[in-house]
Amino acid sequence: MHNPLFDLSGRTALITGSSRGLGRAMAEGLAQAGAAVVLNGADATRLEAAAAALREAGHRVHTARFDVTDEAAILAAFADLDAQGIEIDILVNNAGIQFRRPMVELATADWRRVIETNLTSAFVLGREAAKRMIPRGHGKIVNIGSLTSEAARATVAPYTAAKGGIKMLTRSMTAEWAVHGIQANAVGPGYMLTEMNTALVENKEFNAWVIGRTPARRWGRPEELIGTVVFLASAASDYVNGQIIYVDGGMMGVL
Repeated sequence: MHNPLFDLSGRTALITGSSRGLGRAMAEGLAQAGAAVVLNGADATRLEAAAAALREAGHRVHTARFDVTDEAAILAAFADLDAQGIEIDILVNNAGIQFRRPMVELATADWRRVIETNLTSAFVLGREAAKRMIPRGHGKIVNIGSLTSEAARATVAPYTAAKGGIKMLTRSMTAEWAVHGIQANAVGPGYMLTEMNTALVENKEFNAWVIGRTPARRWGRPEELIGTVVFLASAASDYVNGQIIYVDGGMMGVL
């Protein structure tokens, strides 16, 4: 039976880093729930290929090509959407990168690159989206965190700092914007089968650790984020704010 609480018809969602991986899966899920989607990526060829595939499936798709670390490009993208009359009702801050290096060998430039991509971009995009959501009195912001929003691992310090920051940025958004009808929440994926994790999956020792440490005894699939993201983007979560939901096969819940 159709439940209107989860119906996103008439809404438009901007998903950063959505030409592949987790972002593309979430964009497809939001589109299947009825939303028009604005795909984002920096690679024009990959972005257009993703858009074409979604259009072929019958979904309403726009594209916004920009680098999430380029504030001027973000401002220009929002101005372009405004000019087209496209109102962003849902923002999913998904774009991110990983960089593995022991801290004593970590260059400051690499630290900044990871922080700018994973954390600062969510602030800038969230700010610009909120400026437009506040006058309308509604909006949904979904920030993509990580298991490292709660727990650290060696060699990924900038990623851990950024994803811990995502949790508190989400709560800061709630503190300022909930009164305006905006719900800001986060999703913390566990170890997922994505291109970014290919080397880890192929590493027998690490793969065995993930499977042994995860109560579900397997890696997650990108499409397994869809239900949580649709929930947080829909009317079903209108009184949920400032939360981070872990989609991790139970890893965060056990010792």
